[in-house]
Amino acid sequence: MGFRPPWHPDERRPVKPSPADTEKRRQILDGAREVFLASGFDGASMGAIAKAAGVSKGTLYVYFESKEALFEALTVEEKRSLAENICRLDHDDPDIAAVLRRLGTSLMEAMVRPDHIASVRMVIGAAEKFPRFGRAFYEAGPLLGRTRLRAYLDAQVAAGRLRAMDTDLAARHFFDLCAATTMRRLLFSVGDPPTEAETTYWVAEAVRVFLAGYGPEGQ
Repeated sequence: MGFRPPWHPDERRPVKPSPADTEKRRQILDGAREVFLASGFDGASMGAIAKAAGVSKGTLYVYFESKEALFEALTVEEKRSLAENICRLDHDDPDIAAVLRRLGTSLMEAMVRPDHIASVRMVIGAAEKFPRFGRAFYEAGPLLGRTRLRAYLDAQVAAGRLRAMDTDLAARHFFDLCAATTMRRLLFSVGDPPTEAETTYWVAEAVRVFLAGYGPEGQ
């Protein structure tokens, strides 16, 4: 039996991908990441991606109808996976400072990775021509993370551990406090990623400032 794509041309709706289909798709996405990071969106070609992924161009087009569709899928999957792994927050954990320190540390460690910085630059570069790339990146990453932090803050406000607030704005504030020390300069290739000691200090300060503004009344 030959290779079966994740859908059949005679079927009106997709069938559930087999493990082999999922593995092949992952193989293609890995090859696409390599080529896009090396050449950027405009410089990448489907031929180069097929070669890097170790598949034929025919197989590549079975899974992704265009370079744009492949780039968008790669962007969404990687950003969503990152946000989901970082923003696993226990709403019942009353130690808000500890929860925020863990979140901030994980966030900063992910943000300063060279491949993440390169991905952000690449999406920014392509977003003017393809605005949906920027929207997909934002919704799969920053928006998902903010939504999860907002839900945690809502739970803490309801429990009386934080003062009443605009929790969506507060979530934005926390992420911006964490990013302010390093993200912008790394995007412009200024300086090196922070050391572990710097990350610990900057996250602790972000948590301190956040709780000074949003902690319980009277504290």
